[in-house]
Amino acid sequence: MEQEKKDRLAVIRHSTAHVMAQAVLTLFPGSKIAIGPAVDNGFYYDFELTRPITQDDIPEIEKEMRRIISGAHAFERRAVSQDEAEALFADQPYKLELLRDLPADAEISVYTQNGFCDLCRGPHVASTKELNAQAFKLMRIAGAYWRGDEKRPMLTRIYGTAWEKPAELKAYLDMLAEAERRDHRKIGKELDLFHIDDENPGQIFWHANGWTMYRILEDYVRAKIKADGYIEVKTPFIMPQSLWERSGHWTKYKEYMFITESEKRVFAIKPMNCPGHIEIFKQRVRSYKDLPLRMAEFGSCTRNEPSGSLHGIMRVRGFVQDDAHIFCTEEQICGEVEKFIRLLKNMYQDCGFSSDAILVKFSTRPEKRVGDDATWDRAEKALSDACAKAGISYEIAEGEGAFYGPKLEFTLVDALGRQWQCGTIQLDYQLPSRERLNAEFIGEDNAKHNPVMLHRAVFGSLERYLGILIENYAGAMPAWLHFLQAVVIPVAPAFNEYAVSAAQQLQAAGIRVRADTGNDRMNAKIRAAQTQKIPYMLVVGEKEQAENAVAVRYRDGREQQVQSISDFIAYVQRVCMEHKAGI
Repeated sequence: MEQEKKDRLAVIRHSTAHVMAQAVLTLFPGSKIAIGPAVDNGFYYDFELTRPITQDDIPEIEKEMRRIISGAHAFERRAVSQDEAEALFADQPYKLELLRDLPADAEISVYTQNGFCDLCRGPHVASTKELNAQAFKLMRIAGAYWRGDEKRPMLTRIYGTAWEKPAELKAYLDMLAEAERRDHRKIGKELDLFHIDDENPGQIFWHANGWTMYRILEDYVRAKIKADGYIEVKTPFIMPQSLWERSGHWTKYKEYMFITESEKRVFAIKPMNCPGHIEIFKQRVRSYKDLPLRMAEFGSCTRNEPSGSLHGIMRVRGFVQDDAHIFCTEEQICGEVEKFIRLLKNMYQDCGFSSDAILVKFSTRPEKRVGDDATWDRAEKALSDACAKAGISYEIAEGEGAFYGPKLEFTLVDALGRQWQCGTIQLDYQLPSRERLNAEFIGEDNAKHNPVMLHRAVFGSLERYLGILIENYAGAMPAWLHFLQAVVIPVAPAFNEYAVSAAQQLQAAGIRVRADTGNDRMNAKIRAAQTQKIPYMLVVGEKEQAENAVAVRYRDGREQQVQSISDFIAYVQRVCMEHKAGI
């Protein structure tokens, strides 16, 4: 969506939030209002209401909003003094708190429509006649702590969406319905892939089907990075406070770390792998001839994510990264970034995503960081030069870099047009520096130098990426990745023995297969296989037994065809190799 369109929708949504606040105060007099911003695809407003509300109250609020919109009321902006603003919102404690937190020299403005006045910087549409009464919908009700602080009051948050045209609203609602159908949590239960226990939030119990796919994905990554010149290592799950202090994580990242203690020493369960990789690098004398050194790990990490932010296997506390760190010289930065981007595009393409639709964001120095400005200048310039060499265009994300360096973030677009940030590469002068963990190599001049460290991941978390794939394919995973590629179904019990024999031949060729010799009828077995979204259903009877063949029914509905077992094996191998992933 072009930026002008995004900006226009943000104004429409912010204005609709004000209309919703007016409607709520009209219907629930005496309620208190907090904040009501536009967000991605919609808006919300937080309230302290005079009584609890449910989804049953939503139609009445929408009706009142449409009445307000129909009045074509102007949004009027006015600058006011601090004293005047406090008088206007004397009965609104949340607005008063916001006012009193403003800097002394801040300009204060209010917007009024149809008698409803709100503290706001704007902008807004000129009049409610610019809002389409048929192009908005209130979506859901949730609880939200004031200012995100669990020690503050719990407010009622009403979410909505708003668009310029009714057709855009319908398209969005249709997309949400399809997204619900594809929800990885729903599909995970249907296909018996995993579960998450309410008493152990953010930790995944992988069932056999899900773990099969997980291991296939992990093995795929392992083969790709090995071919690209990486070595694989394994570092401890728990490391001491002293290491995290030297790396800078203790002061910059401690709130997300699980802390433990043993023998009067403090340790942290690792939230990332980078300090451990530097420790491996330091264990022997390194030469410039050893660089670049590409060190990879399927590192189990744990982060203390707030329970409210957890979401299936997409946002968890325990996860594994397809993580690697490249130790290189400054002269090698451009080449290594370019090489990584080639690998990333290739791997995304293997998984069915268009390499032309990858969005790239360049994240610059954050406010909370380590290192001086001169070093950050060098790092940002080096990463920018690498992008130019790789022919990568990007948008700037001011202040969103890691605390140790700038980064590129790579975002995929799925089958529903949703965006998922997955890959990243971060340029780091800080962690390997003398002031931090002091990784060193001997240069051509026989002097000691600190390498540059590139932190990179293609998929990010394997758990999250598998969730993205499940939703992208609605559970109908490509044949190379599905937990079961084929099921052999006899037309009658008399052919059970041949079904088992056919399955054994396929299994010997590396195909994931089982023979369904249960008591159900053939059609029920086919329906069960379709429910499990198995790519190939192989029906066998007298003709197939005589010819050592199978009648192939395809998941995508193509016409059934009889193939010899050897021809079917060759077909599956060819389909899988087209993804460069093997079986």
